[in-house]
Order: sequence, then C-alpha cells, then structure tokens
Amino acid sequence: MSSRHSSVPAPPLRVDAHQHFWTYEARDYPWIDQRHAALQRDFLPGDLKPLLDQHGIDGCIAVQARHSVDETDALLTQAAEHPWIFGVVGWADLRADDLDVQLARLGDPHKGAQKLVGLRHLVQNEPAPSLFLQDPAFARGMRQLQTLGLTYDVLIKDKDLHAAADFCRRHDQHHLILDHLGKPDLSLEDPIAWADRLAPLAALPHVACKLSGLITEADWQRWRPVELLPYFYLALELFGPQRLMFGSDWPVCQVAGSYSDVHQLFESAISTLSVDEQNALRGGTAIRLYGLQGNCP
Repeated sequence: MSSRHSSVPAPPLRVDAHQHFWTYEARDYPWIDQRHAALQRDFLPGDLKPLLDQHGIDGCIAVQARHSVDETDALLTQAAEHPWIFGVVGWADLRADDLDVQLARLGDPHKGAQKLVGLRHLVQNEPAPSLFLQDPAFARGMRQLQTLGLTYDVLIKDKDLHAAADFCRRHDQHHLILDHLGKPDLSLEDPIAWADRLAPLAALPHVACKLSGLITEADWQRWRPVELLPYFYLALELFGPQRLMFGSDWPVCQVAGSYSDVHQLFESAISTLSVDEQNALRGGTAIRLYGLQGNCP
C-alpha cells in the first residue's frame, strides 16, 4: 500500500485524572476555609477547558469534593454535556442501608451514568480515619462496589498509610487509587521515611496512585520543585508508570500555584522516562484503570 493511503496513528490521549467542579456555597464545602479563600467561587467546565487545551490535555476525570449524591448527579450531567469529561469519581454513602437506591439513582442512563467510573469518600476528614476504614458497614458497601466493577479513590493522609494498606488488602477485587501520593507530611523533610510507609500499599498490585496534590502539601508560598521531585521519583520506583497517573487537583492547586506550575512539575519528573512510560503516566494508566476506553473520542 502506498504511503498516501497509510493512516497515521492517533497520538495517545492525555488525561488529567483528578480535578473538581463546584458551584460554591459555603455550607456545602466546610473544608474551604479562609486559608482557601481563592476557592470560594464557582469552578465549572468552562473554566478548565482552556487550561487543558493550553497544556495539550485531551480530557479529565471530575472527582467529588463533598459527600453528596446531588453533587455527583451534577458532575454526571456535566460529563454528559462535555465529551472531554471522560469520567466521574462520585460519592455515595457506602455505609447506608439504601446504597442500592443511591447507586440506582446514579445509574440513570439519561444523566451520563456510563461516565461514573468510581466513588470516593473524604476519609481524611473523618474524626478517626483508621477506624472509619475498619467500619463493617463501609466494608459491606465496598464489596457491593466491587461487584459493579467501579474503582475506589482512597483519600487519606500520611499518618494513615498503614491503615490504608490494611484496608486495601481486604478489598482486592477491583482497582483502588491512592490520591495525592498519600499526602506526605512534607514538614518532616524525609521522603525516604515516607516511601517506607508507602511501600506496603505499592506492593499490592490492584493499588495505583495519583501524582497529584503535592504542591498544596508544601509551603504554599515557598515550595520549590527540587523539594518535591524526590517524592515523584520514589513513587515511580514503588509503583512504576503502569500504576501511576497525572492529576492536577485543579482548582485546589491554585492556593499554591498555577495549573502550569503543576503540569511543569509533573513533566520534569517524567522527562527521562521512555516514550511508552510517559504515555502511560500522561493518560494510558488512567484510561486503563478507570475503564475510560468507551468514554474517550
């Protein structure tokens, strides 16, 4: 066949695997306090799309930011209206007796249900996160989630990595995604000790991790890439590119830097990797683990 009839393979898709949309009401987002004053406004798809285009990113995964089925409904509606929102990680009360009803509501095909790819709970905000992860009712809900083939995003802080590893060992029938590298305590200035705490999670083949949310764990005004890159490198050693993915954590990242700052930090961390490894980190891992193949153009 002559070259003029040969098709050029489409470039691999790039995905921002972690960002948020919201219509801001103070009562709905108690975690957005005065320190986060820059976040006390609406952030909608029209605000994000120019940033994705600017950085050559094809689409995103919208992640819940409050414990509300209504919010998840809204995210699914936005995803149905915008093809570049490839998936939604929503929320349902996994401890509830009426979990079936909640999931049925989110499964309405007229509301973009095919884009519901997983669920998340703000475990880090619970009074006792490690005890929450041991709740029998929560475990029951997780088992139901597994039967549906949905992922679960694990949001905890560094101090609860051990409890998160135990939790993930008990739930090994679907993919679990650790958000924000487990939110390392950067004040300790010891990435090796953090990596030692993260290693038991990384040893579980069904657990992946998002390279996201790191600049907001650092000093918002004075962080430098040289201080944060070791965490990326250690995560790459522990998980490998096939279980890591890029996430901007927009708009939360804006309290400490711009979308470009976050993207440049990520690109610096992966600059010496092979093309295939970079493609996995930029989108391939997210597409595979969240099952986005049918949602992407």
